[in-house]
Amino acid sequence: MRRLLPVSERQLRSWEKQQFIASTDSFGFPDLLALKTLLALRDNRIPAGEIRRTLEAIRARMSDVGNPLTEMKLYSDGRRIRVQFEGRRMDAKTGQLLLDFDQADISRLLSFPGRDRAEEAGGGASTAVARHGRRAEAEMWFERGLQLEQEGAPLDEVITTYQKALSIDPTSAGALVNLGTVYFNARAWREAERYYRDALAADPDYALAHFNLGNLFDEMGERARALQHYQTALRLNPNYADAHYNIALLYQCVNQPLKAVRHWKAYLKLDPGSSWAAIARRELGKLRDATIVPGAKND
Repeated sequence: MRRLLPVSERQLRSWEKQQFIASTDSFGFPDLLALKTLLALRDNRIPAGEIRRTLEAIRARMSDVGNPLTEMKLYSDGRRIRVQFEGRRMDAKTGQLLLDFDQADISRLLSFPGRDRAEEAGGGASTAVARHGRRAEAEMWFERGLQLEQEGAPLDEVITTYQKALSIDPTSAGALVNLGTVYFNARAWREAERYYRDALAADPDYALAHFNLGNLFDEMGERARALQHYQTALRLNPNYADAHYNIALLYQCVNQPLKAVRHWKAYLKLDPGSSWAAIARRELGKLRDATIVPGAKND
């Protein structure tokens, strides 16, 4: 293993002692994956204590996960550790779900059929064509930004790429939201909020921007504002499962169990089969156990 990876025997023993990896005389492929993850976190200067707290939080919330280092993707966002599992991102300590863009979102954000039809009806067909060309170029830069993020490129390169998309199409809500999320992960709250709000100015009915603002205010401890944006996201998209999930967590934190139960149930109706559903069922069970009052025993 030491021939495959740049790791010392002392470091291996330390990770074994901290129970990041099993103490064993032989290593398999899963151990290789775990060690590569630990090396990446170490190279990004994530303290061992932060890694330990993250692993403990995952194991507490997802008891069905054997080894988070091999069954999930752990990576650093600035000084924090994020978790990706089955294509979805989570803050390990809070259990809060965080969203990425998918291709359907990208296509919707970079097309404005109503505006194009209005331009054509007003005799502006050539303007519409030119705008379509600019939008296609903006989409190219936007997708390049997504690719850079997935590759773990330096943040300044990612930011520059998204800003290039915005210089071509300032109304690209996708680039605005992703820039907001870059700054959110860097804990630059003011910049993150500015880009999220700019995304809403470009698309007032954009549920994801409200959801991300909810995450931002929740992270800042402003729970009332977080709840407002989560609820707006639900109003815009009643089937927004992840909004139900985060609202349930929020109500649970402020000791409003009945409201939390309602949103856990709503989440489970929308997403009954994922690993996140297992967390929701466990939290729902805890709330039910806490609110059941035993009846009097009859002799």
